[in-house]
Amino acid sequence: MLSTQSTEIVRATLPVIGAAIGDITPVFYQRMFAAHPELERDLFNRGNQAQGDQQRALAGAIAGYATLLVTEDAPSPQAILSRIANKHASLGITADQYQIVHKYLFEAIVHILGDAVTEDVAGAWDEVYWLMADSLIAIENDLYAASGVEPGKVWQEVTVRRRVQESPDTVAFILGSRDGSPLCDFRPGQYISVSVALPDGARQIRQYSLSRAPMHDAWRITVKSIPETVAPDGTAIPAGEVSNFLHENVFDGDLLRVSRPFGNLVLDDSAAPLLLISAGIGCTPMVGMLHHLGATSASRPISVLHADRSPARHAHRRELQELVDQIPSATLHHWYEDLGARPSS
Repeated sequence: MLSTQSTEIVRATLPVIGAAIGDITPVFYQRMFAAHPELERDLFNRGNQAQGDQQRALAGAIAGYATLLVTEDAPSPQAILSRIANKHASLGITADQYQIVHKYLFEAIVHILGDAVTEDVAGAWDEVYWLMADSLIAIENDLYAASGVEPGKVWQEVTVRRRVQESPDTVAFILGSRDGSPLCDFRPGQYISVSVALPDGARQIRQYSLSRAPMHDAWRITVKSIPETVAPDGTAIPAGEVSNFLHENVFDGDLLRVSRPFGNLVLDDSAAPLLLISAGIGCTPMVGMLHHLGATSASRPISVLHADRSPARHAHRRELQELVDQIPSATLHHWYEDLGARPSS
């Protein structure tokens, strides 16, 4: 809990910090990456950095957490922290890395706000940071323990048993252990991180949902290629580095470096009606959940809604229909932007 003195200071300075945090986070990343280039090369998503997504995510997380701390009767920040902690665990983040972030984040705050950051203001926001950091570290350590690994030791090599073309721009990879032993279990809706060594020497990491129910001896991920595009405002959106690398370079028998499964957006096992909504490649966790629901003979009412560019672009289209057909209480509704050329009746 934030101390009474710090609560008042944070509440008073939150509008100023919140308004400036969009300026603070780019300076923070620039300084941190200058001192630790290995973090940009081997840990942070370079595509999100280029588009500013990472900066906005960090700014939103800090401002949102501080707001919850100083707002009376605010909901618990546990849900936000759990989402962040699962992502961190899938990257192998460890407690010592929070010290690095703290150093360069507070240097950036002082750089942008100058004399407005008095000793009391700095102390109050330092308390906010470490409350958030310590909470995340505790959750992450629990996640590591539940996965049966030491903090940060989430990586393993798996073999691509089979590569399946699911649509013109999506490929599924069936993954198994190198020695044929069972892979660890996971909850429907979870994901794994995939780490690849790119031609320029960087090791980039991305997350992919597990698109099958737990199979014990194998996992499945489905990866969509992402071409370079241009946003409506003319801004270039870079191609997907890792997804495209997997499409172009990974085939049956190859090895991949992947994390243990993580993620808190998972299927609950209640009897309550269930609504699964997805678009495009977002169908993958839903397909995994439906596999589990079918295998457990679920009787709860289930509505599945999916939107896609076209039937041809819809990854796992037939599989999705078959899974819904196997569950008497489930219905499927889909919408396509382009139905293609069809003969007139």
